[in-house]
Amino acid sequence: MNVQHPSPFPGAQQTQVSFHRTELSVILSLYGRMVAAGEWRDYGISSLRDCAIFSIFRRTAEHPLYRIEKHPKLRNRQGQYCVIGMDGQILKRGHDLKTVLRVLERKLIRSVD
Repeated sequence: MNVQHPSPFPGAQQTQVSFHRTELSVILSLYGRMVAAGEWRDYGISSLRDCAIFSIFRRTAEHPLYRIEKHPKLRNRQGQYCVIGMDGQILKRGHDLKTVLRVLERKLIRSVD
């Protein structure tokens, strides 16, 4: 979903990239399960001109553990969704959001003693 804000200059349009409602539903479903497991505690959403970012935090005042990013310009190339770790390494990239988020769901699975 793109949001357009009024511009002080006639004819100039400023657009922002943001997550669609269905995309947020998938992300927040995973987020809720990880909060219930005690792994994550806070999140932040940024809508920028060229990408949208969902940042996941263990505590409020830290750097994000993971960033889920949407880059619509990469839709026809590598895929518009990617998961980036705390160190900046791309953990998974692809065209389907559910497939990309599987890399984070593996962290939820634990062995029972």
